[in-house]
Amino acid sequence: MADTLTRPAAAPVPAVAPAAGPAARNALLENVLGTAWLWAKRSLAIAAFLLLWEVAPRLGLVDRVFLPPFSEVLVATWELVLNGQLWAHVSASLSRAITGFVIAVAAAVPLGILIAWYRPVADLLLPILELFRNTAALALLPVFVLILGIGETSKIALVIFACTFPILLNTITGVRTVVPLLVKSARSLGFGPLALFRKVVLPAAVPSIFTGIRMSGAASILVLIAAEMVGAQSGLGYLINASQLNFLIPDMYAGILTIALVGLALNGILVTLERRFSRWRAHQ
Repeated sequence: MADTLTRPAAAPVPAVAPAAGPAARNALLENVLGTAWLWAKRSLAIAAFLLLWEVAPRLGLVDRVFLPPFSEVLVATWELVLNGQLWAHVSASLSRAITGFVIAVAAAVPLGILIAWYRPVADLLLPILELFRNTAALALLPVFVLILGIGETSKIALVIFACTFPILLNTITGVRTVVPLLVKSARSLGFGPLALFRKVVLPAAVPSIFTGIRMSGAASILVLIAAEMVGAQSGLGYLINASQLNFLIPDMYAGILTIALVGLALNGILVTLERRFSRWRAHQ
């Protein structure tokens, strides 16, 4: 009896998790198929366009001298990659575009917040900003070249000018359209000006700010390409212009295709950053 009372209790048997049933496997399969179908639908228009590009010159619908088949453009692109020319031009364009873009973001976001939050700053700066906002960036290219020279500085300055206003205006809009009830609630909870900005205003304005940043990302590439066509010895704009002048038409389309891919990659990076900084909107 004593042995029975003092014998240690047996260790509990761990519960075995039930194996995934047919319903779970079916749900996983439906999720995979749904994702694949979504990507197929998104790629259908692009595939049809590339197929038309390949077939139309071969059937004589367009002059293949001026619009070579897509496969020939891919061959020319690969040759530019192998001889190193494509990377040299891409790196030159990216260094200019990213430098101007980063400077524009660093300057336009704080300035937009100041203009949106402080009325005297808005009254002082908005008239001159409206004047320059309605001036096309490329129209000022000769001015930048005359003042800053034909080197890198004028191209970066042009990118800064083109990128600043989309970011600035969307930042102003984002800060000014924060729901007033959120601001009042934060103030009633004792939030100071700095905490109010950091906890309420900036998170609510992030979607609008990133809309301007994405617009500026596209503008930085497009404006720079145009500037490189006018006066440059490297860059994708120079590659396109030089290929056209030398009648290297496949190389010209290779440069155009590369610009599209660079712009797509840049937009993807910015979309990822937007999701990272606005995770609170993931459930919407």
